[in-house]
Amino acid sequence: MVPFNVDAIDLNTLRLRQSAKYQAFAPDVIPAWVAEMDFPLAEPIADALHEAIDRSDTGYQSGAGLADAVTGFLHRSWSWKVQQSRVFGISDVLSGVNWAIRLLSRPGDGVVVNTPVYPPFFSTIRDIAERQVVDVPLTRSPNGQYALDMAGLEAAFARPEVTAYVLCSPHNPTGTVPTRGELEQIAELAHTHGVAVIADEIHAPLTLPGAVHTPYLTVAPEDATCVSLVSASKAWNLPGLKCAQMIGTDRTATTIRERLPKEVLYSAGHLGVIASVAAYESGGPWLEHVVSVIDTNRSLVAELLAEHVPQASYVPPAASYLAWINLSAYDVGPDPSTTLLDEGRIAVNAGPTFGAGGDGHVRLNMATSPAILTEVVERMGRSLGSARQHGAMGQ
Repeated sequence: MVPFNVDAIDLNTLRLRQSAKYQAFAPDVIPAWVAEMDFPLAEPIADALHEAIDRSDTGYQSGAGLADAVTGFLHRSWSWKVQQSRVFGISDVLSGVNWAIRLLSRPGDGVVVNTPVYPPFFSTIRDIAERQVVDVPLTRSPNGQYALDMAGLEAAFARPEVTAYVLCSPHNPTGTVPTRGELEQIAELAHTHGVAVIADEIHAPLTLPGAVHTPYLTVAPEDATCVSLVSASKAWNLPGLKCAQMIGTDRTATTIRERLPKEVLYSAGHLGVIASVAAYESGGPWLEHVVSVIDTNRSLVAELLAEHVPQASYVPPAASYLAWINLSAYDVGPDPSTTLLDEGRIAVNAGPTFGAGGDGHVRLNMATSPAILTEVVERMGRSLGSARQHGAMGQ
């Protein structure tokens, strides 16, 4: 049985939600920005949460069952065997990035990122962890495919001030999935130059057909200075419940255990732990359906853009439900999202906030029904056409 009917999703029902996605803009705006799905909650997760509420089980989290659930999921998904003692519950992946940087580098050190990339990395590195951002932009082939700049990473790792690297794998917003060979090369470079690797792998369960995710810790030595950050939050749409996991090697697990403040280890939400256990243990059929829906939607976006926004440049992502779209040809400035909001009443993420390579781009959330997705792209085409017509009239 199909876990849910994607065609039954409608905006009127979605607008009853109180989450950020549906409360940040006026009711006439279709929200296609923040990484929240429009899909119904997986039944095993809903059941587990209802049972917790029915027994008034809303106290402090104990982490019961979480390490067992996550290690089981990692082994089933990628044959990744992780000792439960190396799994640490935290509130969310971004908090994990912050604390990993603080534990594995020093104030003022350089931390490498690959732009265009998830915007909060910049403020986390600069303002919270008090390190320097060192940018090694992704390369782009003539056909639009993004890839890690291995020569650029080697040069950056060799810089004396660089001591850490935030690897976004799969990559947000481009949906690029690094190959095993690339990750092995990164592990070798990190070992040679003494660089700690912090792998944000939150989108890994949403790797789409045709791509293969390789967990970074499976290519790194047991004594490597690196951590992986995982969560059920993106794959099962649970970000508001606050539960993620930091996984260490033999070396870094000891560092985490000895130096990570106790309040950080207890910062995960109790309902988040309950929901995550249910997701990892029983959410497989739902996730398989979601991956199938997203696979269809990424192709639908390509078809819709070709019809309604023909000068857009878009490469379907290899993972996750985020479409990274280049609208530079429409000459609406470095941030097309303002035109799309003002003229089209659709909310998408602004490309420039993702750093170098973001000008002229938008990030579009595809985790919705085909009907809503069609309306979004049709509005996109009308608004860009209207903006171009207004510009021509003003010349």
